[in-house]
Amino acid sequence: QVQMVESGGGLVQAGDSLSLSCVASVGSFGSYTISWFRQAPGKEREFVAAASFDGGFTYAESTKGRFTMSREKGENTAILQMSGLKPEDTGVYYCASVFAWPSDFTRGSRYTYWGQGTQVTVSS
Repeated sequence: QVQMVESGGGLVQAGDSLSLSCVASVGSFGSYTISWFRQAPGKEREFVAAASFDGGFTYAESTKGRFTMSREKGENTAILQMSGLKPEDTGVYYCASVFAWPSDFTRGSRYTYWGQGTQVTVSS
């Protein structure tokens, strides 16, 4: 069983930056895709960014240019660096993982392991 733990959420003002971390408790995470999702109150969970097992990164249109994802395979860690935050970025942010690269990586149902989430609140 893989456990994933997010950290780094908080309350910030619009325009600020924030960095989220996700650590996976697995011996070798090199063959897994790790992604970030978020869920705002009253809304469906949405895809934020993905890091494929082979080193590629993909972003949602709403976060492209403002969010940067990285991963440190040796430490089973994924980082989501967020800048230029907007109130609409508010929500609970989750990291998720799945072996290899799912055909539809933007769908949460494709992922096997999830963290408990970390709250990000952006005030206007």
